[in-house]
Order: sequence, then C-alpha cells, then structure tokens
Amino acid sequence: MYSFVIATQVALFTVARSVVRRGADRVRSRSLEGERGQATAEYALVLLGAAAIALMLAAWAAKSGKIGELFDAVVDQLIDKAG
Repeated sequence: MYSFVIATQVALFTVARSVVRRGADRVRSRSLEGERGQATAEYALVLLGAAAIALMLAAWAAKSGKIGELFDAVVDQLIDKAG
C-alpha cells in the first residue's frame, strides 16, 4: 500500500511539473515576443532622433557656411602636403 501511495505521488508530481514547465514556456515566449517588438520600436526611435539631430546640424552648417570653410581647409592642407 505504501509503495502505491509513493508511486501515485511521483506520478502526480511529474504531471504537475510538466504542466508548470509548459505554462512557464508559454509565458516566457510571450514576454520575449513583446520585448522583441519593444526593442525594435526603441531602436527605430533612437534612429529617428539621431537623424533629426544630424539634419539640424547639417542645416546649421550649410546656413553658416562652415561646410565650405571645412572643405577649403582640407583642400589647402592636401595641397600643402603634396607639394
């Protein structure tokens, strides 16, 4: 009788552990899917922010004439080194 009780408890424990693992796997897969989407959205927002800053910097540089000055300085240094 005692071995039957132990065998029944082991069987119930095995079934319960299997059910808990399946539930945990479902929760884990759902949370990972949500996090993947969130990470993609965050990455897109960071890229948009960086693009906005780059556009503002380029607009300022073009308006102030700094791009032409930089280009002239680089060309002058290349000419000096070449010859």
